Amino acid sequence: MYPPAFRIAHVGTCALSLALAACADPRSSSPLASPPGAPERARTNALEAGAAILQNNGPVAKLDIHLVGFHPMKDHPRQQMEAHHYCRQVNEDFAQCALFDAEGEDANLTGIEYIISERIFDELPEEERVYWHPHNGEILSGQLVAPGIPGLAEKALMRSKMNSYGKTWHTWHSRDGLRPGDALPRGPAMLAWSFNRGGEALPGLVEARDRRMRIDSASLARKRSDLEPLARPQEGVDALRAHFPEATPIHGVRDKAEASR
Repeated sequence: MYPPAFRIAHVGTCALSLALAACADPRSSSPLASPPGAPERARTNALEAGAAILQNNGPVAKLDIHLVGFHPMKDHPRQQMEAHHYCRQVNEDFAQCALFDAEGEDANLTGIEYIISERIFDELPEEERVYWHPHNGEILSGQLVAPGIPGLAEKALMRSKMNSYGKTWHTWHSRDGLRPGDALPRGPAMLAWSFNRGGEALPGLVEARDRRMRIDSASLARKRSDLEPLARPQEGVDALRAHFPEATPIHGVRDKAEASR
């Protein structure tokens, strides 16, 4: 799914234009929730410094693909948050991501997402498919972005994710739209979904991200219009339709049940 070039992580300089981490734009956002607790003591800082020298980052070091999108909760779709995905492409059909509420080093870990290809999704039993949200709407609307990489590389990355699905659980609702959410992870994990129609995102949510990261989602949507012929009908596109009756279709995004009628 991701070409080998997208697995390049840290390089010494930005001479290699597809490096995702080392060459990324340093713009960052701050988390809106700050968990309660006493400041770290000198001893704690010393232990952290020692661990950084003596231990490696294990699987975390492979989370070198950064994607930014938005998640409404499937059963509470007006509860929405910006989600920074740090992902590892395990193979051509499967990726796994840790989710954060910002991109700075103090960001809060808010959940996980697994991403599978259409081929793997089609092999799932029917009762399992209700947990997996479609991605075509996020891509074709310009909402899903990969910051810090050249436009052509980002376009290839988005092409590779057309018709894919994600299974996402949020464990910490540290954002609620544009407002701070819970100060600590509280309550059960919640199944998240995707936006598949215009007007499902709360006013200002996408716009705030675009201003902060200097992104133009509408312009990206136009540039990605040539991906529309690749878009096949997906399951789950209309999952939130009853909650947002005034929402409008995204060109090229169709629900599989409706397309089969």
